[in-house]
Amino acid sequence: MLRTLLRQVKQYRTAAILTPVWTTAEVIMGVLIPYVTASLIDKGINSGNMPEVFRYGGLMLVMAFFSTLFGILAARFAAYSSTGLAANLREAMYTNIQRFSFSDIDKYSTAGLVTRMTTDVSNIQGAFQMLLRISFRAPLNMFFSLFMCFFINGRLSIIFLVAMVILSTCLFVLIRRAAKLFVQIFERYDNLNGVIQENISGIRVVKAFVREDHELSKFDKAALSLYNLNVKAESLMALNHPVMNLVVYSCIISLSWFGAHFIVGGSLTTGQLTSLFTYIMTVMSSLMMLSMIFVQLTQSAASGKRIADVINEEPDMYDPEDPVKEVKDGSIDFENVSFAYTKGGDYALEGINFHIDAGETIGVIGGTGSGKSSLIYLISRLYDVSEGCVKVGGLDVRSYEMESLRNQVAVVLQKSTLFSGTILDNLRWGREDATEEECIEACRQACADEFISQMPDGYNTYIDQGGTNVSGGQRQRICIAMALLKKPKVLILDDSTSAVDTATDSHIRAALAGRVEGLTKIIISQRILSIRDADRIIVMEDGRVAAFDTHENLLENCDIYKDIYEMQTSGGEADFDEKEVVS
Repeated sequence: MLRTLLRQVKQYRTAAILTPVWTTAEVIMGVLIPYVTASLIDKGINSGNMPEVFRYGGLMLVMAFFSTLFGILAARFAAYSSTGLAANLREAMYTNIQRFSFSDIDKYSTAGLVTRMTTDVSNIQGAFQMLLRISFRAPLNMFFSLFMCFFINGRLSIIFLVAMVILSTCLFVLIRRAAKLFVQIFERYDNLNGVIQENISGIRVVKAFVREDHELSKFDKAALSLYNLNVKAESLMALNHPVMNLVVYSCIISLSWFGAHFIVGGSLTTGQLTSLFTYIMTVMSSLMMLSMIFVQLTQSAASGKRIADVINEEPDMYDPEDPVKEVKDGSIDFENVSFAYTKGGDYALEGINFHIDAGETIGVIGGTGSGKSSLIYLISRLYDVSEGCVKVGGLDVRSYEMESLRNQVAVVLQKSTLFSGTILDNLRWGREDATEEECIEACRQACADEFISQMPDGYNTYIDQGGTNVSGGQRQRICIAMALLKKPKVLILDDSTSAVDTATDSHIRAALAGRVEGLTKIIISQRILSIRDADRIIVMEDGRVAAFDTHENLLENCDIYKDIYEMQTSGGEADFDEKEVVS
């Protein structure tokens, strides 16, 4: 884990090295000031020697100036390197996340990944900055202060050693108990972020069903769980201060008592006792700073592991050593394919076998959970098969470079998503170098040009985040145009015309049939009207292919398809799931 995190320091390595250098210089100047103060008191103030007062006072000012200067330089380099590390960690995670398959995303969850890139990275940033400054400053302060104490009076300095042992033991016990709590706290952050994300993304549904109180209750429960753990952990760590104060005050009382005897006995001066008081505060505060470091590192260890897991995660799908970069044609073969979303889980698809010729138009119909979407995820290799083989263009999809395969097998998913930017910006997600004329032609084929051209700014109309300023049907048509811009050999529409009216759906199918030649089209739909003109139709049931034939033959030979057809033609576009309810 540590090696993974430190590798991300990269270009900020020099600043990270210079930080402890300047910190060391700052500490040396700071530690010498109390020693000079003792000389000022003994040789200047007590003796009434003003030249000595000015000489030692001037020396203290110079040392304080340089101590401050070195501290500023250390703080600047620490902030620069820690902020840079945080930026590199986010970039490393984000870059690797782009390589994740759908199953990898499922493994970590969206909310969990967001927490890692925000809260966890912020923890590491704070810990790294503290590590560069305080983890050097505190031990050096403590070491040099103890050295000066023994240099001034070895017998009195034993008080400091005893205090250090007592304070270190108490802090170790507290930190060890709190460490387990901090691990649980970050898991609660994931839960809280998940609730927030789900609520915000589905806010329209929440308001439509008047479920604000229910969502508030969920949020309060997640927030209260996080609150309780934080209180428990912070309550433990809050004991640091009373323990620290008890030890410090005990040291001051002991030092005052024994120091007074030493002064009376002539083995210690007033100035030396004054400097010892300063050093004892420095030693104790250094121990407290070290305890803070341990607390921060304890918190950050959990964050660091979570970040390292994402950076080091090897996607479960990857390109072969010598990948094929060109898809010959749009033919598709499923050979004894079975698929489960999780290893050892129930099969979403089982025993699938069929062949699709290049240029065919294939319809897919079936009830919710029948495996329709799972089927098409395997064609573009959004998931890998559990058993068997899926071929595109005569080759196993696992033999292709994934980028090349997905450019040639364009998928318009059921949930149409647009990104903030103009309509042209969104269209060029399909092909970055597409000209405006090509974008317009793709929109004509997807029946999107008719509404885009009526917008005030046309193709330069700005799309809000998530496409909230256009309708669901308009989003779907823009997404279809994006897919067409790829000029793919296979186009898969996963119920991606569900939000358009039947007339527009018909126009889209006619446009795709008439203008896009040689394109293999797979259309998933709940409406038979959308797929009845396909060359052949796949009927899915419980993760298996119940039938695969033409519309006419299915009406004669497939009872499932015949029932759906009769219900939709007689019942005015009834949904397939309604058939299941009735039956």
